[in-house]
Amino acid sequence: MLTQSSRAKGLSLFLALLVSSAVSFCARAPALKSEQSPPGQQTAPEDKGPAKLTFTKTLKGSMPEFCRITVDENGDGSYEGRKLDEASNPRPLKLSMATARQLFDLAAQLGYFQNIDLESHRRVANLGSKTLTYQQGGQVSRAAFNYTQNRTAQELTDLFEKVASVEQHIANLEFATKYDPLRLPEELLLIQIDLNNKALAGTELMVPTLESIAKNPRFLHLAQTRAQDILQRIQMSN
Repeated sequence: MLTQSSRAKGLSLFLALLVSSAVSFCARAPALKSEQSPPGQQTAPEDKGPAKLTFTKTLKGSMPEFCRITVDENGDGSYEGRKLDEASNPRPLKLSMATARQLFDLAAQLGYFQNIDLESHRRVANLGSKTLTYQQGGQVSRAAFNYTQNRTAQELTDLFEKVASVEQHIANLEFATKYDPLRLPEELLLIQIDLNNKALAGTELMVPTLESIAKNPRFLHLAQTRAQDILQRIQMSN
């Protein structure tokens, strides 16, 4: 049986433990409070980076059989043109802000391809499977078609294909300068014809290659003259 003295000691011990627990809780309270977000405050969203547009076209037997262009709002992107059985090998490209803005303006007119059917659903020849894709952060929307009667989509597709033509000309020129310099005048003539037909966009991409041809005396004079003519026409158009 506990004596009065024992009860007093037990009560003192209990009170001491209670006080110690209270002090410990108070010491932790500020830290707990700092871990909580104030009411109504949301976590800041992640940086989504610039929006991107991608155009792909696949048509077996064409040149190239597979084409893909990706470009962001700043004009930075990549181009890939190859046969279907070749390995992927994209190359960087840098479009002017004017060309990039034109691409994105057209995409905006198409609602960035959200809930839109661009296929004509008409019986036409295989003109190549085309896909337009818009990406902004985690948002991705796309539209695929063989042939479309939507004039804005036609204009956007034509613009991408004009950029692709420029990249194909660059690839042909680079191959000729390395392995078949005598073919340069013919390749440069094709560029002049495309310029006459307004079939190219992003022509500034050709400038470094054209300058290397125009300044190199090992190439035919005709090639140098045509390269210089194209450079002047690009400068005047920009």
